[in-house]
Amino acid sequence: TRASCVVLAFLLFSLVCLMYQASDACSCAMSHPQDAYCHSDIVIRAKVVGKKLLNDGPFGTLRYTVKQMKMYKGFDKIQHVQYIYTHDSESMCGVKFDINKYQYLITGRVHDGKLYTGLCNFNERWERLSLAQKKGINHRYQLGCNCRIKPCHYLPCFVTSKNECLWTDMLSHFGFPGYQSRHYACIQQKEGYCSWYRGMSARDKLVINTTDP
Repeated sequence: TRASCVVLAFLLFSLVCLMYQASDACSCAMSHPQDAYCHSDIVIRAKVVGKKLLNDGPFGTLRYTVKQMKMYKGFDKIQHVQYIYTHDSESMCGVKFDINKYQYLITGRVHDGKLYTGLCNFNERWERLSLAQKKGINHRYQLGCNCRIKPCHYLPCFVTSKNECLWTDMLSHFGFPGYQSRHYACIQQKEGYCSWYRGMSARDKLVINTTDP
């Protein structure tokens, strides 16, 4: 009947729209904060104080004005960050920051003297970071940039070289961040191998092997 055809056409249209949205969404691989630090050109703590939409291409670009509180990495790239650039659309991995509300940890890459960031970079409100993550950003993560954090999605998992730390958050947590992401750094030891390190307090400073926690 005509009514059935109309319903079928509507369902097909809805399905096409859902498929389009799915294909148009931003997709990022999970990344340990240490990897995000090591692979970024710039790592700063800043407060976002303004934004402006720039139409300098087929897709809009948002330019955020920031008040930089501290720079942890990137002194050789940009002396002081005043602006951060990202896509206007979240489907293109553009990131949204609240204005005049929070201090953020912001990471990104430099291109033509400008700092670009997005949803696939590690950007988080500063107060939401764990103590270990803050210590990692301050100094620990840089000690492990020659290490490789190897994701374990399915058991069994093994390290295949001495510079690897086995990252098992995906096995114990349905989503990010997990326990290793929040509390551990993969550090290169004097002997040359890499292992997970947790240094929360004087009585809790310990070096653990690559399969623990």
